[in-house]
Amino acid sequence: MAEYFETDDITKGFDSSITKRILSYIKPYKLLTILSLVALVISTAGELLSPVIIRRAIDDALMKSWYGFAASVRGSEAGKALKVTDADPEIAGTIYLRTSRLSGLSSEEKARLQAEGIFNPKEMYVFEAREGDSAQAALRAARPELFPAGSPWGVISTEELRALPAAEAAGLRAADRALIGRYVVALLVILAAVLVSTFLMIYLSNLLGLKIMKDLRMQLYRHVLTRSFAFLSRQPVGRLVTRLTSDVETINQFFTDVLSAFIKDFSIMAGAIVVLYVFDVRLALVVTASVPLVLIVSSIARKRARDAFRNQRRWTSKVNSFIAEHLSGIDVVKLFVREAPAKAKFADHDAELMKANLGEMHVFATFRPAVDFLATLTTAIALCAGAWLYLSHSISLGTLIAFVNLIGMFYSPIKDLAEKYIMLQSAMAGGERIFTLLDADEMILDAPKAEMPARIRGHIEFDKVWFAYKGEEWVLKDLSFTVEPGQMVAIVGYTGAGKTTIANLVTRFWDIQKGDIRIDGHSVRDLPLGGLRKAIQPVPQDVFLFSGSIAENLRLGEGVAEERMKLAAEAVHANEFIEALPAGYETELSEGGSNLSQGQRQLLSFARVLAHDPAIIILDEATSSVDTETEKLIQRGIEGLLTGRTSVVIAHRLSTIRNADKIIVLAQGRIAETGTHDELIEKKGLYWNLYRLQNSGIV
Repeated sequence: MAEYFETDDITKGFDSSITKRILSYIKPYKLLTILSLVALVISTAGELLSPVIIRRAIDDALMKSWYGFAASVRGSEAGKALKVTDADPEIAGTIYLRTSRLSGLSSEEKARLQAEGIFNPKEMYVFEAREGDSAQAALRAARPELFPAGSPWGVISTEELRALPAAEAAGLRAADRALIGRYVVALLVILAAVLVSTFLMIYLSNLLGLKIMKDLRMQLYRHVLTRSFAFLSRQPVGRLVTRLTSDVETINQFFTDVLSAFIKDFSIMAGAIVVLYVFDVRLALVVTASVPLVLIVSSIARKRARDAFRNQRRWTSKVNSFIAEHLSGIDVVKLFVREAPAKAKFADHDAELMKANLGEMHVFATFRPAVDFLATLTTAIALCAGAWLYLSHSISLGTLIAFVNLIGMFYSPIKDLAEKYIMLQSAMAGGERIFTLLDADEMILDAPKAEMPARIRGHIEFDKVWFAYKGEEWVLKDLSFTVEPGQMVAIVGYTGAGKTTIANLVTRFWDIQKGDIRIDGHSVRDLPLGGLRKAIQPVPQDVFLFSGSIAENLRLGEGVAEERMKLAAEAVHANEFIEALPAGYETELSEGGSNLSQGQRQLLSFARVLAHDPAIIILDEATSSVDTETEKLIQRGIEGLLTGRTSVVIAHRLSTIRNADKIIVLAQGRIAETGTHDELIEKKGLYWNLYRLQNSGIV
């Protein structure tokens, strides 16, 4: 049994056609989608801007350093490489440039310029000299050489700056403190924007996923309800439930955990790489050199994660199937003393499931540290290369720190890549299964050629009807008979003769292959399906009651008046036990009505049919599940209520149909004999034999 439920793929590779169909459900929610994408863009941009702001704060305020060049550099090839402009500070014939500007020169060029006396490698601090500034007054008096006459700028070496008293240093760096304050405010604004936009992105993407999941589930449910019995009979209930629950949930995860995550992760990774190249091409090349190795590791982990996940789901399914099967059949297990073998087999399944779980854990336990190692290794190499470049005055300290942050941002999404890819595969497999079900078009065609008559008299005619559930395995063969309005016709025969099939064909649960079935002269194919089934109400062999009150089960959502409902219950003597219950008609039923006896459930099913006042009633094995006393009560109620209605009674218990107007005896899908009870007994044919067997040979 377990293998039957394990035929569906749990994971599937990326499929553009499935993805396109999944994304088509976004159309009704374009505004929600756009808002979610805008929030994602703001969140991503904010995260990428954060290291940029930190770099600027370090280079422009915290670790602000300058290097001097002779004024002769202006206009030279070196000056062009340094991008010297008139706006650069010039003090006593020396032009001062920020550290980041030196990246335009190679180490050899710097050494040459230093040897020629054009470049001074001593780190300096250039500040704005403000006349009348009280904070700079004491330093101006003590160190006038720091304030060249006629120049708006002052200059001091970083060693001297660090040696100054705190008050004097603060006076020089007042502008830096103000700048740091602005950067802090900017960073807080960005972080707040990231916080708000991330919340909105998560909320909106989850809302979008939930709305799509609701729409898809409703579409699936409506679709399943309209499929034919031929299709539904081939589908295990558990499989259909899985389509409406677990598989739909994978589509929800596609929008909430896969699509938005992939877009953001790709944006972060691509943005981090772009920013790295903008900051410094040489360090960026060091980082991107590790990308091929990351891709190889990710590819291996992705395949192994897929196989491990598939194996884990397969064994989980086997264990669940084994538990469900053996708990459902626990009486058989105990009766045949199969506890020990069942325990041993379950232990084997459980051990295999543990191995599968360990295999999945091994993949993630290997992949994450591998990515962490590559991230740490890349960071270490970048730090080494960055330290060398920093010491050679090629990059600033802020750039180096920003690189470390950006490397972390680049590698962070990769760590969760395997899990996200598994989610993507599950969504692809779930989508494929859902769309396969939605594409199934096996249904009873409802294309009426005539309007439903205002009143159904109840004339039924089978005209040379041939029917098979499968291929040429005919269940009914050239069957012809009529039921006049108001008649009670009974259909009997051995098991498998086709009695229940007749009930299914009259209500068009199945369509016949040959012949015709007519109601009041109209072919059942020409009448509206809903109207036909309201006019013909069957009482099936297996009674099913929904969770809810007795009244809700009798009404089934229709506007059945309370008086009509109670009258129907009285007619079949169901009122006797209903009114004895503490809450009467408002008594809540458990799943399947399991808090009622089998006979009580049968009586409720009769009352439910009669409450909806059908023109034709089909009683399929209607009294097979009740005791003799209850059967007598039902018979009295039915005899009174069938007046003016056509009824077809399908029963093995021949005592219930002695008063039928006509009895049709089926044998191997054909009519063997017809007549009243007395006529058929006199013939001593198949009916007589059935009656004799049921009554211990006494006729």
